[in-house]
Amino acid sequence: MVNSRVMFIAGHARLPQGMAAKSVFDTLTITAEVDVKYGVIIEASCTLATQHGREFIGNLLKGISLKDGIEEPLQALQQFYKGKAANALAAALNDLHLHYQQVAKKEEK
Repeated sequence: MVNSRVMFIAGHARLPQGMAAKSVFDTLTITAEVDVKYGVIIEASCTLATQHGREFIGNLLKGISLKDGIEEPLQALQQFYKGKAANALAAALNDLHLHYQQVAKKEEK
C-alpha cells in the first residue's frame, strides 16, 4: 500500500572516472522518501559502491527539509564527505532538489 503522505524522488549525476561504482553504474543516483507536507527527508540512499558509503549519505540527509532549500545539505556533504564522488553527490542532490521543487509546485495547485 502506498503512503500518500510520502513521495519518492531521485536525483542523478555522472560519476567521475576511477570510482568503484563506475564499473557498475554510469551515473550516481540519490533517492529519498520525502514527507509531502513538510518536505523532510525520511529516508535516503545512493548508488555508492559500499554499504558504508550509502548508509553515511542516508544518515547525512535524513531529517533535512527540502523546503528550506539545498544549501544546508550541500554544506554538510562538503564538510563531512571526503570521497571522489563529492561533486557527483552534490550534483545528484541538486537534481533531487530540483525534482522536489517541481513536484511540490504541482502539489500546491
